[in-house]
Amino acid sequence: MSGGFEIRAATLGDAERIYAMVHLNRDQLVPRSMGGIVETIDRFFVAEAAGEMVGCATYQIHPEFGDARAATVEVQSLAVKGAFRRRGIGRALVEAVIGRVAAFGPKDVVALTFAPEFFGSLGFVEIPKTKVMHKLYTGCINCTKHTDPFTCPEIAMKREMRAADRLP
Repeated sequence: MSGGFEIRAATLGDAERIYAMVHLNRDQLVPRSMGGIVETIDRFFVAEAAGEMVGCATYQIHPEFGDARAATVEVQSLAVKGAFRRRGIGRALVEAVIGRVAAFGPKDVVALTFAPEFFGSLGFVEIPKTKVMHKLYTGCINCTKHTDPFTCPEIAMKREMRAADRLP
């Protein structure tokens, strides 16, 4: 446990708390159904402090046509309870996701975010949304918050995988 919190892989028993955390941050996150969380629980990480879930994050792999190695891995549903922010929990959750997906060998990881400064501090750089078209057509197109993914205020960001990100 570092900094008074622990990052671990989620279990089915965490699904309701993940759902509540995503719902609590609905102004910043794409909504998720309980069924969708349960179906992808193996991709979620949670942060706990003194037995309380204080954060979560997951990932989605978006295939690219013609070259499986060019698939995009997206960090999703990153949330940290307000009272626990600025303690390194968000960073630890993103690094846990990156550590997990490194085993797949992606070239880079992306995020669509309202917190570009945070992701910038983790080595992400802003990219045009046209670089994440698969995400726009599979996720953003179904968003009920904005009528057009290109006018949505979320910022597309990318981090190239580094040798240090890859598992031995």
